[in-house]
Amino acid sequence: MWVSMIGAFARTVHAEQYRLSTFSADVTIPLGHRCMGLLRTKSQKIVDPLRVYGFVLHSSDKPIVLAAFDWCEIRNGAYDALRDAFAKAAGTERQRVIVTALHQHDAPVVDREAQLLLDSVGLSNELHNTAFLDDTIERVSQAVRDSLDHSQPISHIGYGMAKVEKVASSRRVREADGRITHNRGSSGGGNKHYAAAPDGDIDPFVRTIAFYNGNQPVLAIHSYATHPMSYYGRGGVTWDFVGIARERLRREQRDIEHIYLSGCSGDVTAGKYNDGSPDNRQILADRLYTGMKKSFDSIKPQPLTQIDFRSIPFHLEYNQKPEYKRAILTEQLENKNLDIIKRIAAAMSLSSLNRVEQKHPIDMACIDFGHGKVVLFPGETFVGYQLMAQQLLPDNFVFSIGFGESWPGYIPMKRDYADGFNGHSWSWVSEKATDQLPAALKKALGIK
Repeated sequence: MWVSMIGAFARTVHAEQYRLSTFSADVTIPLGHRCMGLLRTKSQKIVDPLRVYGFVLHSSDKPIVLAAFDWCEIRNGAYDALRDAFAKAAGTERQRVIVTALHQHDAPVVDREAQLLLDSVGLSNELHNTAFLDDTIERVSQAVRDSLDHSQPISHIGYGMAKVEKVASSRRVREADGRITHNRGSSGGGNKHYAAAPDGDIDPFVRTIAFYNGNQPVLAIHSYATHPMSYYGRGGVTWDFVGIARERLRREQRDIEHIYLSGCSGDVTAGKYNDGSPDNRQILADRLYTGMKKSFDSIKPQPLTQIDFRSIPFHLEYNQKPEYKRAILTEQLENKNLDIIKRIAAAMSLSSLNRVEQKHPIDMACIDFGHGKVVLFPGETFVGYQLMAQQLLPDNFVFSIGFGESWPGYIPMKRDYADGFNGHSWSWVSEKATDQLPAALKKALGIK
């Protein structure tokens, strides 16, 4: 029967009614495309193709869609457009579509309203190529539609986890002078102090949920919390070390679909274990692959008896600092003498400010399998929120995905604001988010 709550959609059905289809498509940006929204060096060569992998989960209720892109971020109108298109293709509704980016930096940021603002001042295709985005939406939607003809029954589900050795570390470090900073970035291991500092607060485990047709595994989804970069900004488009690990597993187990998802990774990088040298990319990939395979191999399937779905609309307050005021941002956008990177950043900020003022909610989605719960977080949520979700339901298997609707940028914890994490330009929310996000999380997890 329906579970009644504002913004929530839920139903439990019998196992024989479950079916699953998978889809994938190439989503590689063209050469000459900007990466990470603000990188100065545009794409010069394709080191790895960018992919989207996803599934459509069918039951007696409307389908649930998940799509994971090898992109940096998907924001605002672009996020809506993808979800609406996939919902139409699968015969469902926007709230039941989970879209996420893995957050590789040598990959695009897409934001329709921001690009329209840039168009208005003569900066066409500077954030993202409009025709490329439109074509991608059409092609991936077709892949979703095509997958529906190849669904298969799902009877069992299983949960696994394994520790990933020497990959993730916290940005948060104590400097030699005693100050707390968040300066250990993805290649922080080149700094001896950062390499010697402890891992810090991370979630060291990769988690896996697998779906079975009888004894045959059909799909495995994996989530691990770290920024997915070894090095970037040199013009090479790449799925980076997380993509290398994923594709190795897919090659070795061709009869199983494997999808990798980034967890809540805003303040987690490979920095302690990575100095940015090219050779480290494969080393990090091998370590992640080992963890993913161990996690998958640890699974013991059990009958799938429940699928509920909740989608909780909520709001995050926009950054209240003076530099995020409309007048200042508009002046920056329209100033032809200003650095183009600052003008792009202003367009992104205005796009999000417009979104907030128009009261567009963020949807926090949860696929509830009973013991296992898949929950989607917005933006660069810090890993503390992922750990919070696990602490809220200590007897359950909570599988966290980051980088959903990504306009908020960094979403720190209260402790991080106390440490002074309030001056970063990639955070569009106020400190009130530290209360607003947990409140939505509890509802999404079904906690009364």
